[in-house]
Amino acid sequence: MAELKTRPTDDDVAAFINNIADEQKRQDSQAILALMQDVTGAEPQMWGDSIVGFGSYHYKYASGREGDWFLTGFAPRKQNLTLYIMAGFEQYDTLLARLGKHKTGKSCLYLKRLADVDPNTLRELVQQSVAHMMATNYGTGGGGTS
Repeated sequence: MAELKTRPTDDDVAAFINNIADEQKRQDSQAILALMQDVTGAEPQMWGDSIVGFGSYHYKYASGREGDWFLTGFAPRKQNLTLYIMAGFEQYDTLLARLGKHKTGKSCLYLKRLADVDPNTLRELVQQSVAHMMATNYGTGGGGTS
């Protein structure tokens, strides 16, 4: 069975954020870092060389493949800020309608900049996703607030 390429590392999250060349993306990343840490109560951890993850959950597929993944996280990509909403988006139509300018993938929320979205709605989306993952998986969020 193939091993996951993206794994938790001991790389320094603050150094990663501080090395983001684009000033706006760096500021947005610091704000997302604070939001996700507050919501999860978990310390940020680098996953691979470009994802900041918070908390973890254990998954097991019907195929027998299992592993651990972060409850929520983000990556400051060249084109977008990518936020990982691990619960997906099917149950969040109302929140997404209020969020502001964004795009979604299966579990990815793409933002050009944080100023394009409503911060309270973004917080609620992250909170609900983390709560869903904690309730339906073996999550360890670190005792965050909701």
